[in-house]
Amino acid sequence: MIFKNCTFYNEFFEKEFGDIEIQNGIIKQIGIIDGDGRDMSGLILIPGFVDIHIHGGNGGDSSDGSAESLDKISVYLAKNGVTSFCPTTMTLPIDRLCDIANVIAEYSESQSNSSKIVGINFEGPFIAASKKGAQNGEYITDGSAQYAKKLSSASNGLMKLITIAPESFESEAFIKAVSEFCTVSIGHSAANASECQKAIDSGISHATHLYNAMTPMTHREAGIVGTVLDNDNVTAELICDGGHISPAVLRNTFKILGENRAIVVSDSMRAAGLGEGEYELGGQQVFVKKDGGYAVMSDGTIAASITNIYDEFRNLLSFNIDFKTALKSCTINPARVIKEDSRIGSIAVGKAADLVFLDEDMNIKEVYINGTLA
Repeated sequence: MIFKNCTFYNEFFEKEFGDIEIQNGIIKQIGIIDGDGRDMSGLILIPGFVDIHIHGGNGGDSSDGSAESLDKISVYLAKNGVTSFCPTTMTLPIDRLCDIANVIAEYSESQSNSSKIVGINFEGPFIAASKKGAQNGEYITDGSAQYAKKLSSASNGLMKLITIAPESFESEAFIKAVSEFCTVSIGHSAANASECQKAIDSGISHATHLYNAMTPMTHREAGIVGTVLDNDNVTAELICDGGHISPAVLRNTFKILGENRAIVVSDSMRAAGLGEGEYELGGQQVFVKKDGGYAVMSDGTIAASITNIYDEFRNLLSFNIDFKTALKSCTINPARVIKEDSRIGSIAVGKAADLVFLDEDMNIKEVYINGTLA
């Protein structure tokens, strides 16, 4: 299959014009290619979005531990241009998390042309009770490298990301051991600046939904937020629904993080795509109010988002984040965090043909996953 006359963003995220040949789900050639093909004039081609932190959508949740729920999520994501994702679990008992990981791993091997599972993200259970947010405090436990290895084994190697509160247990050995096979992230944590820096020095290289469920930056104490921003080797997730982080703060944050360190995530739950109602998240009751921008608990605490990466990408453009930075933050940057950037995240020869065609108003027209129309 050849797409002709494409206006696309290349592997350097610069605008280019040419043809793209797809063979066996992989990009075979880019350039001026002889032969007939489909004329894509008037459309804009970008790489498929990558969401490395998503609990659910369309009525399904990753923690349901069922192929049916994963189907709901992956079909919903594909329609919204998200071609790869990491199902994200909540704080649950280790044995339950292992069962869920087994289901996700088995499902990933039999997927068709819906959004691809490229990893599993474990958001807990090694977090701080004081910063648990919508997580179930009953299942919080001290970090254990043995437990983490058990999760990795149950996931058949799909474990790509885990969130910990490094101050809540003796974490230095844990971070050094687990970062050998999985990206370790700081989040749901009450660490001060010194504790955060020590964890970064031990191997933490990522921050879970920056600003949310962590110590803030003030003019006298950097907290997790300031310490993460100050370390050029640490990437940071940003929920860009306009509610979890205000547009003004997002603009300032992108100025600091630049085009390579910002990671747009949805952190969405099963209500995404469904609207107003009462839902379940990690065994707890949450609500989406009429015209609400996110899910809340009964006391009003923000529980999770109901957005998707495509909508966040459009938000970023409306917040005056430059196109290149916004696009990289939704594609190659998250792929790099989970070490999948050699396969996905940009339009390049040898990579998966995960492609999103947009019109001039940034509306999605077609989505291809491994070269197949979703």
